[in-house]
Amino acid sequence: MTVYEALTEMRELSAKDIPFSFSFMSYSRERQTSGGVVEVRQGKLRKRATVEQNAQAEVLEQYTDLDTLTQKRFYQPTLMTFNGITLNF
Repeated sequence: MTVYEALTEMRELSAKDIPFSFSFMSYSRERQTSGGVVEVRQGKLRKRATVEQNAQAEVLEQYTDLDTLTQKRFYQPTLMTFNGITLNF
């Protein structure tokens, strides 16, 4: 499964209100650093920001971590796994 196939499935599950697990490599564009791998046990994607709201909106996904009820985001290319499946690029 590719990153883009996983994102399509993640969007479909989110639209049906079905949580899923995923992991990605964290990255701070401002600090140009990574804090390592982030694992989300139960999450759902949120509506994407517009380019007017965030210049990086086309490559950022917003999500809710249902275990902590926090709203966060990740860069699409950093997505590593989806529901236990390691993704290809």
